[in-house]
Amino acid sequence: MAVANTQFVKRIQDIMRQDAGINGDAQRIDQISWILFLKVYDDCEKDWEITEDDYQSIIPEGMQWREWAVDNKDGNALTGDELLSFVNNELLPGLKNITVSSETPIKQAIVKDAFIDANNYMKNGVLLRQVINVIDEQDFTDPQDRHMFNDIYEGILKQLQSAGNSGEFYTPRALTDFIAETLQPKLGEKMADFACGTGGFLISTLNVLKEQIKSVEDQEKYNNSVFGIEKKGQPYILAVTNLLLHDVSNPDIVHGNSLEKKVDEYTEKDKFDIIMMNPPFGGSELPVIKQNFPTDLQSSETADLFMALIMYRLKEGGRVGLILPDGFLFGDDGSKLSLKKRLLTDFNLHTIIRLPTSIFAPYTSIATNILFFDKTKPTEKTWFYRLDMPEGYKHFSKTRPMKLEHFDPVREWWNERQEIQDKDGNYKSRAYTAKEIEENGYSLDLCGFPTKVEEVLPPEKLMAKYTAEREELNSKIETTLDAIKALLEEN
Repeated sequence: MAVANTQFVKRIQDIMRQDAGINGDAQRIDQISWILFLKVYDDCEKDWEITEDDYQSIIPEGMQWREWAVDNKDGNALTGDELLSFVNNELLPGLKNITVSSETPIKQAIVKDAFIDANNYMKNGVLLRQVINVIDEQDFTDPQDRHMFNDIYEGILKQLQSAGNSGEFYTPRALTDFIAETLQPKLGEKMADFACGTGGFLISTLNVLKEQIKSVEDQEKYNNSVFGIEKKGQPYILAVTNLLLHDVSNPDIVHGNSLEKKVDEYTEKDKFDIIMMNPPFGGSELPVIKQNFPTDLQSSETADLFMALIMYRLKEGGRVGLILPDGFLFGDDGSKLSLKKRLLTDFNLHTIIRLPTSIFAPYTSIATNILFFDKTKPTEKTWFYRLDMPEGYKHFSKTRPMKLEHFDPVREWWNERQEIQDKDGNYKSRAYTAKEIEENGYSLDLCGFPTKVEEVLPPEKLMAKYTAEREELNSKIETTLDAIKALLEEN
């Protein structure tokens, strides 16, 4: 079963590649996402029909998966032009136009939100039928198949990494798991991610909480433990689908923009015990969005606005694990400076982990960091720790991604913190007081990675160096070719 599931996405994509209507991985994943959601939702509804009295589906008559998608091999299944007509002219318009109100339960309202931006890109109804049949093979009422969905989900995320700008929705699982493990969420607390993408931080949190469930009351707390907001339709569908399959029957994920509300309008009920985020960085927002923030915190950088948002939506005693680019650490423009001053005076910025480069490859090569802070007291000192590239790695890649075990050096250091100095005198780990940081112009660019200085040689020595390197390389190539030739002769 596991092997079949790991090939699930590939099987579907191989079918879709034959369809002239789909252009690239981003559209293929988009198409898979909404079809998969309908299948998963139908299987969840089968459970709700058993466990709830008088359960009524919000999906219009004739549009539930079981009513049109299942092929009973009796020759009556929709296919070809008839299937395309149904999907394009009835199914998608019908789901987009579902009526919801403030009284509609979350688990029903999500259907309309899931389909606001959904599109059918496929033009060949026979190929669409084949895709639907592959997805229908999964039985998500079966706990084993639910568990196997993790393989499917990871397969989709790996495809997202190479799907152009869709990579912005992917945070490596090692990162989300490490931050969740470090913040140690407890049942009864509420965790939030205001740009949740496909839901990586939400799932990592649920995986920690799952181990704490001992009673029916605990299960109810688990069901209400995470909250997300996602702006774009495709990752929203994936996040909701994944929460449904992690036994969260009311996925509290909003399809919208976290930055659209004035931050001073948030009340206590809008605040959270834990916030974990990898906010979009490098982007910008419209001037009208910036006006939702105090003048000194208005920024053209999206990540800065999310940092400000967190400050307004964290409860007293709450804690944060946040991924930010290097630009925030050394930036000295007005808004970044104001954010860092506020971070030190109103929060306890206790730890910054400098992350090795290429974690987000191939989407971006921007250097990143994890900031851990809480709302307990002003910052007295901040510990910095540089996490070096694991031994044997020059860089991370899609085929050799970062793993949770690569955080073992941080785990060993975390509870008994000590200064660590490199042979060249640079600090790998050190604590700096808030006063030292202030005197340093609020720069948090400390315990960073050593900068390699390239030796500049005179032309004659440079030519000799390259000639020697070329001869060495040619020798290695000849040795390898001889070895291949010997193998061929043996066979």
